[in-house]
Amino acid sequence: MTDRAQQPVDRELPTEESRDLLALVRDIAQREIRPSAAEEEEAGRFPREVFTLLSEAGLLGLPYGSEFGGGDQPYEVYLQVLEELAAARLTVGLGASVHTLACHGLAGFGTKEQRAEFLPAMLGGGLLGAYCLSEPSSGSDAASLTTKAVRDGDDWVITGTKAWITHGGVADFYTVLARSGGEGPRGITAFLVPGDAEGLSAAVPEKKMGMKGSPTAQLHFDGVRVPDGRRLGEEGQGFTIALAALDSGRLGIAACAIGVAQAALDEALSYATGRKQFGRPIADFQGLRFMLADMATRIEAGRALYLAAARLRDAGKPFSRQAAMAKLFCTDAAMGVTIDAVQVLGGYGYTADFPVERLMREAKVLQIVEGTNQIQRMVIARHLAGPESR
Repeated sequence: MTDRAQQPVDRELPTEESRDLLALVRDIAQREIRPSAAEEEEAGRFPREVFTLLSEAGLLGLPYGSEFGGGDQPYEVYLQVLEELAAARLTVGLGASVHTLACHGLAGFGTKEQRAEFLPAMLGGGLLGAYCLSEPSSGSDAASLTTKAVRDGDDWVITGTKAWITHGGVADFYTVLARSGGEGPRGITAFLVPGDAEGLSAAVPEKKMGMKGSPTAQLHFDGVRVPDGRRLGEEGQGFTIALAALDSGRLGIAACAIGVAQAALDEALSYATGRKQFGRPIADFQGLRFMLADMATRIEAGRALYLAAARLRDAGKPFSRQAAMAKLFCTDAAMGVTIDAVQVLGGYGYTADFPVERLMREAKVLQIVEGTNQIQRMVIARHLAGPESR
C-alpha cells in the first residue's frame, strides 16, 4: 500500500499554515485511519473513535468561525482536508463532510444565542452530526417531504420518517427538515434535534455495496418534542436553508470523490511499477501507461474544478452551478478511475487482497448521495437555459 504521508504536499495552498494543516491530516490518516480501513469496512465497524480524534484536533469545524470553536479555514483548504481523509477511508472523509453539512444550518441561519449555546460542542466538543432531508418517498424531490412539525405552545412536535441518513442512529444531533406549513418548499422549517430525543429511533442500518462501516438508516420521529429555541431560521425558511447547505455539501462530495480516485491511482501506480511481465514492469507498456495518464488527468481536472468552485464560495460569489458541475464531474471521474485501477491490477484487482475493489464499490455511492448526478445535470441546465417550460 502506498504511503501518502511520505509524499510532499505539492498542492497550491493559500498559506504556510494550510500546508502544515494538510501535512498533519496526512499524518493522522496514515497512522490512525488507513491501516485498519479495509478490515473495519469488511466488518462493518463505525470508527467513532476516529471522529473523536478529528474533533479534538479541530478538524470537524474547519470552515466555521473560531469564536464558536471552528478553524477559520476557507473552503479551498477544508475541501483538500476532506480529500485526504477520503483517500484514507471514505467512511471518514464522507462522515466529516456530513458533519459539516449538519452544522451548516445553525452556523448560517441560527441566532447569535443559538450559535453560542450549541456550536462549540458541535464543532470541537466531540459531538457528531447528521442531516435529515430525504424520505422514503421524497429523495430527489425533497420539496415534497411529508414529515410534519406541529406547533404546540413553546414546542414543536415532529412526526414522520427520514431515509438514507448517514450516521443514522449514531449521531449526537440531527438537522431535520420538516413540513410546518402548506405544500411545496415554502412550508418547510429546519430544526436542530438532539440524538437522544424521546420518540426518536433508528431502523436497522441498510446493507450496502460499499461504505459498510458508515451506518445509513431510516430515522423514525414519533411525536418528538423540540423547543422553539431549536428552530433554525424562520418558519418556512427550511428549504432555503437546505439548498444552501447542499450547495456546500456537494463540494464536499466532490472532494471525497477525488480522494477515492487518488487512492486508486496511487495503488495502480504502485502495482504497475512493481509488477513484471515479459521481463519488465507492466508500467512500461504503452497501453497501460496511457490508461494511467488518463486517470491522473481526470483527477487533476476534478481537483481544479472543485477548488475553483470553492474559491468562488470563499469570495462570497454565487457557486451553485459550479458546485453541481464539480459534484457531477468528480464523482463520475472517481467511478471511471477506480474501474481502471481494477483493470490495471488484473485478477488481483478483483480480489479483496488489494484495496481497489473496495474503492470501486465505494465510488459508486458518490454518484448518488446529496443529489444524484442526473439531478446535478438538471441543476446545471437550469442555470444555463432557465427552468423548463411547462
